[in-house]
Amino acid sequence: MDSDGATLKQQAAAAALEHVVDGMVLGLGSGSTAEAFVTALAARHAAGHVRDICGVPTSERTAALARRLGVPLTTLEQRPRLDLAIDGADEVDPALQLIKGRGGALLREKVVAASAERFVVIVDDTKLVDRLGQRMPLPVELVAFATPLVARRLQHLGGTPTLRRTSAGDPFITDEGHVILDTQFAPIDDPEALAAHIAAIPGVAAHGLFVALASAVIIAEPTGVRWRRR
Repeated sequence: MDSDGATLKQQAAAAALEHVVDGMVLGLGSGSTAEAFVTALAARHAAGHVRDICGVPTSERTAALARRLGVPLTTLEQRPRLDLAIDGADEVDPALQLIKGRGGALLREKVVAASAERFVVIVDDTKLVDRLGQRMPLPVELVAFATPLVARRLQHLGGTPTLRRTSAGDPFITDEGHVILDTQFAPIDDPEALAAHIAAIPGVAAHGLFVALASAVIIAEPTGVRWRRR
């Protein structure tokens, strides 16, 4: 990541941090921008500026970072209702619909976002698109056994699925033990309809379309930070 990109992520994270108050239960997202938020949260917590907080991480990587930095963690079993979830996104359209999942944590990210009273997305301006699917494929997380069926159904929906692999060439395995089909669509005209069609495919655990979940998006750009609210 270049230094300008890192600075924008830090600015977005700092803007989100202003909405964290004592006693909150937080959803902690995954990815570089969400990690910038966890790092800033840890510094504020260590300085005593925010107290009695705890977080539910959306990935093992985020959990490890939070533990290393001293952010108290909990689980959805212990705290099923979250006050605020903060996470990044790979694409954001004008209606605050998202594509997420490039980091492979989309299932846990969606569960945490849906468990929160408010879900705030932090991005830099490179993630803004007119229509979802313009810049990246849509991740679909699924049970490995169902790969042939899910791939065929995604093709019928107009997608071109590709099994995500590690740098060593092995199938990428999520924290939940699933695989991911990165599926290229033409720019998506109706994210809600496509989301419903994909969710109905047997074997699909989650997809990267986040529709009607984001309460607000914090956008960091060279001229400053701005909000979009739903």
